[in-house]
Amino acid sequence: MPISKGRWTAIAASIFIGALATAAFTPVAAQTLDRIRSSSSLKLGYDPDARPFSFKSDQGAPDGYAVALCNKIADSVGAELKLSQLNIEWVPLGNDARPRAIQDGVVDLVCAAEPVTISRRQEVSFSLPIFPSGTGALLRASAPVALREVLEYGQPSSRPIWRGSPARTILEHKTFSAIAGTASERWLSDRIETFQLAATTVAVNNYQQGIDRVRDGSSAVLFGDMSLLMDAAARSDDSGNLIVLKRHFTFQPLALEMARSDEDFRLSVDRALSLTYAAPEFRAFFTTWFGPPDEPIETFFRQTALPE
Repeated sequence: MPISKGRWTAIAASIFIGALATAAFTPVAAQTLDRIRSSSSLKLGYDPDARPFSFKSDQGAPDGYAVALCNKIADSVGAELKLSQLNIEWVPLGNDARPRAIQDGVVDLVCAAEPVTISRRQEVSFSLPIFPSGTGALLRASAPVALREVLEYGQPSSRPIWRGSPARTILEHKTFSAIAGTASERWLSDRIETFQLAATTVAVNNYQQGIDRVRDGSSAVLFGDMSLLMDAAARSDDSGNLIVLKRHFTFQPLALEMARSDEDFRLSVDRALSLTYAAPEFRAFFTTWFGPPDEPIETFFRQTALPE
């Protein structure tokens, strides 16, 4: 479902431009392109519950923005290797399976909403960024104004969000939720521990479960990836009673995951993404999933695309 155009200004305010640093090269036993050439197959992983980036459609097929990008990568790789046919194997990856899918050889590429972090880059390599994102907050539209203000602006405005009075008074003795195993959950736990806030955290398995807790008052706020929160709120039966704050608490670009030390495959992936971003039809492609982008978002993709 398209996201309102005005949201892109808040998203773009946090983004930085530039490609990710290249991981150091060391030989690996089996290079991905060699295996694809010999088997004429490509194994792509996706998260069945990460709308609008990847999800299982009503027909049971993988769908979403990251999935569509990976289909373009598959077409490009097949043409590069001059394969008459490239068989695509789509592998659903839940929260438990996704972290080890690349290292265990279950898939060649993870096509989902994966945040780029230093700790994760110790285990996998990342493509060019596919989307600028970060941690956001969802709460009931009827939530106390003071809670909304302290989360989005701080009270008083001259003090940091998570410390001082009355900010501390407003935030303490609240229950906050975040998606289990995500950067947002780690960020939330770190903030509460750092500022010794008397608050409770409850991890949830997915965005729907988190929204249900906010709706019934079990949790005051759900923290998660901004774009996923916005999409989940828009699709909720109770969307009119939910709000996603404009503030980004963190900035984390999202990218596709692949094996480390396989620079030939990474080059193929990044070439396909660069050509996709630079194509005139990319704006319509992007609009399918997120609505029309503002100029800052278009600039992000133009400058992310690498020249030949």
